[in-house]
Order: sequence, then C-alpha cells, then structure tokens
Amino acid sequence: MAHEMNLRGRTALVTGAGSGIGRGLARVLAARGVRLALADIDEAGLAETASTLPASSALSTHRLDVADRAAVQRLPETVSAAHGRLDLLFNNAGVAIGGTFLEASEADFEWLFEINFWGVVRMTRAFLPLLAQSDDARVVNLSSIYGIVAPPGQTAYSASKFAVRGFSNALRHELDEAGSRIGVTVVHPGGVATNIARRARLPAGVSSADVQARLERVQSFLRMPPVRAAEIIVRGVERRRARVLVGNDARAAAFLEWLAPVSYWKVLRRRYAQALGGEGPTRQSVAARDDTGLPPSSEQPR
Repeated sequence: MAHEMNLRGRTALVTGAGSGIGRGLARVLAARGVRLALADIDEAGLAETASTLPASSALSTHRLDVADRAAVQRLPETVSAAHGRLDLLFNNAGVAIGGTFLEASEADFEWLFEINFWGVVRMTRAFLPLLAQSDDARVVNLSSIYGIVAPPGQTAYSASKFAVRGFSNALRHELDEAGSRIGVTVVHPGGVATNIARRARLPAGVSSADVQARLERVQSFLRMPPVRAAEIIVRGVERRRARVLVGNDARAAAFLEWLAPVSYWKVLRRRYAQALGGEGPTRQSVAARDDTGLPPSSEQPR
C-alpha cells in the first residue's frame, strides 16, 4: 500500500473556486496547511471564497476563463511567480445546459465542451511541466456520476463528463508507464448542494418556466454540503485514489452500472420518477451534478 500523500506545505491550484465544491476544496485544503492559487471567471465569487479562509492562508486569486486558451497558457508563469511551485491541480470548473439533444444546439454543445472537457485538457497540458518539478504531484479531475451513468436529457453534460473520465484514466496509465511522480485522480460527485443546476444555460426554444420548475425539484436532491464533498475528495487524494465517488447516490449508481451496464436506466428511471413526481427526467432535464465523490474505491492507488 502506497504511503499517504502529506499535503501540508504544498501548493494547489483550484479552478471553479468561486463557489460550490471549488470553494469547499479551498477551505479543506487551507485547513491542511496547503498554499492556494484559486481561479474562477467570477471575481466576486473568488473574493468571497478568499474571505472565508483563515487570515494566515497563503493564497493568490486569478480571474480565469478555462475556455480561453491564451489565458490558460499564461497562468503557469503567474502561479509560479506567486508560489514558486505547484503540487496539486484541481480541475473543478464546470457548467451545464438544459434540454434534450434535439433541443440543444451545436453551439450549446461546443460552449459546454470548451469548459467541461477542453478546459480540463488545456489546464492539464499547461501545468504538467510545473507539476513535473514536484517530488510528489497530482492532477485531480472533476467528472460526475453522469460520467458513469447517462440519463436522458444529459447528452451534452454526460458526454463531457465521460470524456473527462476517459482522459483521466488514459493519462494516469501513460504517466504510470513513464515512471512519473504525477498521479491522477478522477472524481465522480453525486448530489452535492451546488448552484450548477440553477445556473444551467437554456437552449433557445426551451420553456424557462418548465425547466425552472424541474430545477427546483432537482435541487432538492442536492443535499451534501460542498465542504463535505471536498473533504471526501481531499481524503481520496491523500490516499492516492485513482477514483473517488462522492456520496451514497454516486456509489449506488456506479454499482448499478457495473451490475447492469446496458439496462441500469430501467431501475434508475423509476427512482427519478418517484423523486421528481413524474415519468423521470425527459425533455426538461438539466445536468445538475458538477461534483461527485465516493468512498475509497477498489482501484489501486496512483
């Protein structure tokens, strides 16, 4: 069994740090004595996150749109100048859209993928050289339970989160075979109480009233406090977990998909129908999971 990763004194970069799980990660990491570089497109949210951290925390804040290739390419130099090193990269930033595949336009898909997938790829590529200078480093990519199961109404969101999962697993294998000191963790959150559902983009022609009503019902399922989700994620990182499932709902869905990889939706659909008071998520479904995490998985550390 590999020894646990000691985070005290290390430096972490967290994207999407202005709210939700990103803010929770900042708080949990600061409590561990980690120096922080916090990034988000929402400067007000970043400032609020910073205000929640102990005054003694060593941190820098950076306005960043992860869909902006040039801005991502400039950030390693900025972070290096502020902190001198980087040991942990948390690719947490994410967005959602409402509607089915036929309702969501190609532009909607591209907008979501630029953030949810290409943002992860660009940040990882930009920061691997800096991470490689560390004696013990880790890339932590936030997928979703919708990167393991794929409900109707989640075509864009689920596709992006499956892509993050596949990218993370392949990258881990490549780094392992190269003998790198950089590990990779992929995180699958379930029902974490973030605002990603309420902030979801609505495709043209989709009734905002109908979507909003369903969003309010979906929001009632998002119960785990972000800081609790962050604690689960950070413990997974300390234990060098390859995969972290956050919440009993994520754990149960992952097990069901393993048990019935083709027909799992027949069971999950009934649960959604009971929860949402209807026939299950269909045309007005909205991807509402940006963060998921599970307890220790059966996968080997690294």
